[in-house]
Amino acid sequence: MTRIRIVLAAIAATLLSLPAWAQDKDKSTAQQERMKSCNAQASKKDMKGDERKAFMSECLKADSKGASAKQSAQQDKMKSCNAQASKKGMKGDERKAFMSDCLSADGGKGDQKMTAQQQKMKSCNAQASKKGMKGDERQAYMKKCLSD
Repeated sequence: MTRIRIVLAAIAATLLSLPAWAQDKDKSTAQQERMKSCNAQASKKDMKGDERKAFMSECLKADSKGASAKQSAQQDKMKSCNAQASKKGMKGDERKAFMSDCLSADGGKGDQKMTAQQQKMKSCNAQASKKGMKGDERQAYMKKCLSD
């Protein structure tokens, strides 16, 4: 789901910059400048893979001059969560699960507030991860596990 959003954000950023290319190749649009700035920040932080994609998505959404307090808070939270995950050396599914919990409104401390379906999904997902399932095999397992 997150990857789809990132891809859509990248496509949107590309499409938004198309009219500028047609008008004047020498002038950079605000979006292009933001893209350069975000890329430079991500490179400076030596971000790669999903971490870089998530950072770029958030960075491109926020206009540094007009970012709302909520966006700034979310960016700060994302930076903090990324730093914690990196410090702990997390990768793959473990990192994704940690980031999801960390970025949630209550920092992942509200498992009691999860619906039964959410708890079941979390349990099935953990089981599939332990078994090292990926792709179609994981999807079939999740479908079966959630329907039981």
